[in-house]
Amino acid sequence: MAAQQQQVGMANKGPSYGLSRQVQDKIDKKYDPELEDRLVEWIIAQCGSGVGKPEKGKLGFQTWLKDGCVLSELINSLYDRDKPIKKIQSSGMAFKQMEQVSQFLNAAENYGVTKTDMFQTVDLWEGKDLAAVQRTLLALGSIAVTKNDGTYRGDPNWFFKKAQENRRDFSDDQLKDGKNVIGLQMGSNRGASQAGMSYGRPRQIIN
Repeated sequence: MAAQQQQVGMANKGPSYGLSRQVQDKIDKKYDPELEDRLVEWIIAQCGSGVGKPEKGKLGFQTWLKDGCVLSELINSLYDRDKPIKKIQSSGMAFKQMEQVSQFLNAAENYGVTKTDMFQTVDLWEGKDLAAVQRTLLALGSIAVTKNDGTYRGDPNWFFKKAQENRRDFSDDQLKDGKNVIGLQMGSNRGASQAGMSYGRPRQIIN
């Protein structure tokens, strides 16, 4: 009976071989140890030494961020006032840790991180995709550098500035002209005639 329960337990965890193992290996290879060093350095510079320092390597990085407290401190540090996460509390309970991570994700999205750059809670908590966690933090750092509102701490060269929209550089007439061009391309120019339009050589009808 005990052996049977053990087999069931192993089945629930999923096999460590075959297709799923290959998929996990590919995901693991995306994890960047050099980026880990930069992100750790930034988070400590941003939040202060109170957040501690993880053991080097993927597992240490995961353990450091897993309960969501360091992440919450990080997003709060990017605001002068009106901090987005009001309560940061370490807990040994899984659902409390995941709840804290979720609060960070919501705050990061409100800060400007796009959904495509956002990791899922299980990516961090279960270690499913720590490369995705890196991607979110990289996007967050880039937005912080781009905003340049005085809250970013650390070397600004650690992150690329994101391209910003320059709509105000266009005059109203230019914007109207642009809409007209789009309208023509979409075929929405009402009252337009097809007269004079050529669609290639006319088909010859042979009797």
